[in-house]
Amino acid sequence: MKRHYYISDDLDDLEVIEQQLEAAGVSTPQIHVLSKDDSGVQQHHLHQVEPVLKKDVVKGTKTGAVVGAIGAVAVLSLAWKTGLTETYTWVPAIFLSVIILGFCTWEGGLIGIQEPHTDFKRFQEDLRQGKHILFVDADPDQESILKNVVTAHPKLQDAGEGASTPRWVVTAQNKFARFMHFAP
Repeated sequence: MKRHYYISDDLDDLEVIEQQLEAAGVSTPQIHVLSKDDSGVQQHHLHQVEPVLKKDVVKGTKTGAVVGAIGAVAVLSLAWKTGLTETYTWVPAIFLSVIILGFCTWEGGLIGIQEPHTDFKRFQEDLRQGKHILFVDADPDQESILKNVVTAHPKLQDAGEGASTPRWVVTAQNKFARFMHFAP
């Protein structure tokens, strides 16, 4: 899969584009709209980016967890090498290492929530200007569908490509949506 980014200032046009893509076989989890106008996106029934995914919380939390794991290993190593574990047992060292791991993970998430998502940093100026970012994760066999729909909308500005959501995630989202649709 490949992610295609487009910039638009017209939510009505984006609504039509999303409907055309879905009618042509592109599933809803493959289409997203990033915007500062969340209520407008919702009113147009567009598939918006979840608020937590607009920020770099996941990356910050992962980074914090790695730093915390290194810190925890350092505490355990230091306790072992200095002989403190023979005097006081392992309990204080293990407790301190768990606290360091948890604190660093939490702090990494707090740092990440203050930053825009890495994939969306390049669009911050466009978003400040009130524009909207449409991105579509397309399979190779859907590239022609996407091209046909996009060329029919001249107000849509191509903004490049990037890494997409893994195919297995999109498949799982589609199966979950079907399950919820048929569930009583």
